[in-house]
Amino acid sequence: MSKKSFIAFAIAAAVVGTSGAAMAADAAAGEEVFKKRCTACHALDKAKTGPALGGVVGRQAGSTDFKRYKGLVGADFEWTPELLDEYIADPKKFVVNNTSNKRSSMTYKLKDAEERADVIEYLKTTN
Repeated sequence: MSKKSFIAFAIAAAVVGTSGAAMAADAAAGEEVFKKRCTACHALDKAKTGPALGGVVGRQAGSTDFKRYKGLVGADFEWTPELLDEYIADPKKFVVNNTSNKRSSMTYKLKDAEERADVIEYLKTTN
């Protein structure tokens, strides 16, 4: 095996190992992240500044009676873990790329991929 082939193999193995670790999300850790980063605007059982998030996984996007929806009005998809991850990482970019709308009221970005995975794992337990 050439040095270049070995380096390429090592990089590929590291990427696979990283994505495997991300798949092992922790709902308990996600609950802590949710409490620290999300509860200023969200609760599980009632709307606050943002909509209630209990049961969000599998729910039609923009389907609650939350009055402040802008970016997700008329969305034609259900929230999957993958879509939630993309949305939480960059809500404005997500809305532009995935809806016919151009605005989102949510400006907070949860940049850490592991924290996003944990929060989503926690939200899956609220269905």
